[in-house]
Amino acid sequence: MVTPTQHKIYDFIKKYISEHNYSPSLNEIAEGIGIGGRSKSLVSRYVHALVKAGYLELESGQYRQIRLKEKNKPNLPLLGCIAAGRPIEALSANEQLNLIDLLETTDRQERYALQVKGDSMIDEGIWDGDIILCEPRASAKNGEIVVALIDEQEATLKRIQNNNDGTITLWPANPTLQPMIYPANRVRVQGILVGLLRLPRKSSYV
Repeated sequence: MVTPTQHKIYDFIKKYISEHNYSPSLNEIAEGIGIGGRSKSLVSRYVHALVKAGYLELESGQYRQIRLKEKNKPNLPLLGCIAAGRPIEALSANEQLNLIDLLETTDRQERYALQVKGDSMIDEGIWDGDIILCEPRASAKNGEIVVALIDEQEATLKRIQNNNDGTITLWPANPTLQPMIYPANRVRVQGILVGLLRLPRKSSYV
């Protein structure tokens, strides 16, 4: 965990490198954050703490040895495709989807992405080819859009309704399609929809 003083030092170093194209000395850091009258050994301890936290790195043998360390960008596992039509066989893929612009914090790493196949959810603004962001869940409230696994084999994206007679209705968002009704023991909720990413469509023009 980075302390406020460490964060202040990191911001100063980042700004200094941006303006000068080289790193500040320990004395310059001390002056820059307003502790110039104190020992530079204190600044050295802060810098080494930032190195340990993964924010900085030190280049040995150099006077201005401090370097910014690029943080790993958050990725989401792209697990495969999800049917927005009739259910399809559940898929798994070993791809990573970089969503640094969509996810600003690292506390959402449990989430995963699926690519939509089909047009059953178009009235919800979910199109064929879209990437949906899902949060793992084992249950869902009525009205939530869920990733549902049917008979442990086929996955589909639908709005869920838990019925009083022990069945589950999976509602499409397309007036040309009918809802699907299953006994509750045939449907397992795997996640709920929490976001959507629409990639640019390829033009059909030459």
